[in-house]
Amino acid sequence: MVEFTHIADDRARMVDVSAKPDVVREAVAAGRIYLRPETLEAIRSGTTIKGNVLATARVAATLAVKDTPRIIPMCHPLALGGVEVEFDEAEGAIEAVVRVRSYGKTGVEMEALTGVSAALLTVWDMVKSAEKDADGQYPHTRIEGIRVIEKRKGAV
Repeated sequence: MVEFTHIADDRARMVDVSAKPDVVREAVAAGRIYLRPETLEAIRSGTTIKGNVLATARVAATLAVKDTPRIIPMCHPLALGGVEVEFDEAEGAIEAVVRVRSYGKTGVEMEALTGVSAALLTVWDMVKSAEKDADGQYPHTRIEGIRVIEKRKGAV
C-alpha cells in the first residue's frame, strides 16, 4: 500500500522533519511553453510589447522558488543555497529549466517545479496579446511537460 506522508488520520499535515540530518540537496525541473513562430521571433529579437520576456520570467521563477511554502501548503520553508533559471528554444517552444540547491532536512523538487511553472506562466502573460486569435482565444499556446528532471541528495 502506498504511504502518503502528508496525510494522517484523514487530515493534511506537514511532515515533521526535525529529526532528519541536514544534507545538501538539489533538484532540477523543466517544462515548455509552445508559442506561435512570430511570438518566438519577437522574444528572440527583443521586440515584445511588455519588454524582456525571459529576464522577467527568470525573476518570476526565482521569486516563486523563494515563495513555494506560501503557495504549496505543506512545503517546509527552506534555506536556499542557489537558484538557476535557464531558457532554451525548442521546436516551436521555449523550455524553462530551474535548478535549486539547499542544505537542509527536505528536498527542493517542489521549489524547482514551482519555479518552472511561474517562469512559463510569466512568458504566457508577457506575450498573451500576440498569442490571442481574433476571438481572444489561445489556439496555439500551451504549457506542457512540467516535470522533475533530477533530484540529488548528499554531495552535489
